[in-house]
Amino acid sequence: MKVLYEATGTLIDAIGTESFAQTLSDTLRQITPFDYTVVFGYCGQARPLDLFDDFPRNKRKVFVEDYQEGPYLLDPFYLICETDFVPGLHRIRDLAPDRFFQGEYYRSYYARTGLAEEMGFVIRLPESANVVVSVMRAQKAFSAKDFRQLSEFWPVVQAACKRHWADLANRFGPVEGGATDDGLYQSVALAFTNFGQDVLTPRERQVVEYTLKGHSADAVGRILKISPGTVRIHRRNVYSKLQIRSQGELFSKFIDALVSGGSP
Repeated sequence: MKVLYEATGTLIDAIGTESFAQTLSDTLRQITPFDYTVVFGYCGQARPLDLFDDFPRNKRKVFVEDYQEGPYLLDPFYLICETDFVPGLHRIRDLAPDRFFQGEYYRSYYARTGLAEEMGFVIRLPESANVVVSVMRAQKAFSAKDFRQLSEFWPVVQAACKRHWADLANRFGPVEGGATDDGLYQSVALAFTNFGQDVLTPRERQVVEYTLKGHSADAVGRILKISPGTVRIHRRNVYSKLQIRSQGELFSKFIDALVSGGSP
């Protein structure tokens, strides 16, 4: 306990310095071991900022660079920041939809990270900005004890991050409109509204959105107040109109549309 008190003092002392995020990671590792840390900043419609990460070079492309090219739009940690969420420590499996681990985001992107589990401190900041401090294990999932011990440190993490990144919203610049210079749509709503707009109906685009986020036909039906059978009919129509045969091709079409800035 004395070591943790000392580490907390060091963390507080690092607020406002370039070493803050690294010090935060080091402090959390004194509570429970993990392999990687990444801190993403989110703000409304803007593309997420990589505020800190300690990935080796060969893994950073998947965890950071590929993530920022579009898959973040389907990340449960990004999506929670679009809601009236409860700040705190969250497991990704608790945030994820019912078919997340069978969905195409998981198979086509998240599985490539090779992670056993990810947890994140989700912190609300002024002017609609949010910070997610993710801790990740490659081999072994976090235990209930690990989660409990890290949760007990939440008040310190929240207070320190809110102080250190108080002006984070200013780093994003204007976020109105739909896209940045590289043509990527910067909000979930806008991305799915524009995806396939020339060929898909509004209802079909809704079905695409919830399907790619990892919801089952039953869950999509409950959300949209239609029957699971109707959801499946919409999916078949989407596949036919887009001339695809699988959810994997649908995911690829969506990411390609983000990069190109429009319809598939």
